Amino acid sequence: MLSGEPNAAARFEHLIGGPDEDIDLAEAALLIAKNAYRDLDVSLYLSRIDRLAARLSAQLPDPCRETDRIQALNRFLFQEQGFAPNTDDYYDPRNSYLNDVLERRTGIPITLSILYMEIGRRIGLPLKGVSFPGHFLVKCHVEEGTVVLDPYCNGASLSLHDLQQRLREVKGGEVSRAIVASMLVAANKKEIIARVLRNLKAIYSSREDDDRALAVMDWIVALAPSAADEVRDRGLLYAKLECFRAALSDLEQYLQLSPGAEDGEDIRKRVVELRQLVARLN
Repeated sequence: MLSGEPNAAARFEHLIGGPDEDIDLAEAALLIAKNAYRDLDVSLYLSRIDRLAARLSAQLPDPCRETDRIQALNRFLFQEQGFAPNTDDYYDPRNSYLNDVLERRTGIPITLSILYMEIGRRIGLPLKGVSFPGHFLVKCHVEEGTVVLDPYCNGASLSLHDLQQRLREVKGGEVSRAIVASMLVAANKKEIIARVLRNLKAIYSSREDDDRALAVMDWIVALAPSAADEVRDRGLLYAKLECFRAALSDLEQYLQLSPGAEDGEDIRKRVVELRQLVARLN
């Protein structure tokens, strides 16, 4: 069983254990939030998303082209409902919790994108997430081709030039059309969920909030058990918390997953130390 709220953990494990296409992104994001808000009613917030989508759907003509749906979604979310980027306190953990995004109407690229995609899906838009360098984006196939949208910037449609400029700012150097195209591969739902969790991991780790960081790491490893760096990071935190057996297990697993790792020698030394500590405990 994962750490955190038991019912949420069990439901999360069930969700991620099934096919990626069957995962409800909104539910997964709200289950993550339930670790911070034990009394959170996941079904209540899912109903709120349903109601938002129903209100938007009632405004749409029939038939309605994808481009018109996108314009209507942007107008509804960012003008009528007032959702906006949190530029004042980007690293506030509440920006990574979908319930808080719904309550406060502000968030970061990944959570605003999840809300955007989930409402879009309910009105018939085939939106896909994109783990673009810099920050998360959304794309949609329309009659004219594919449009790339930024829910963190009120759903702005990004041109090739815009994407090249953003990539240049992150990576530097010349950025070709082919390089941009390679960065626009759709992220699957598990990857999107992992990005939410990694944001929280980074926030809690920077604050040295070890208990919350460890709970998030548990969920990351459950989601991606072969992600060697995540297993290592959890093992190192276990060692810091003097949970030596758990630390040893994770660091041994890390060496198995990544035998040629650059930090392999350092981790092997830690493993030797931990084996000695664990032997004394027996």
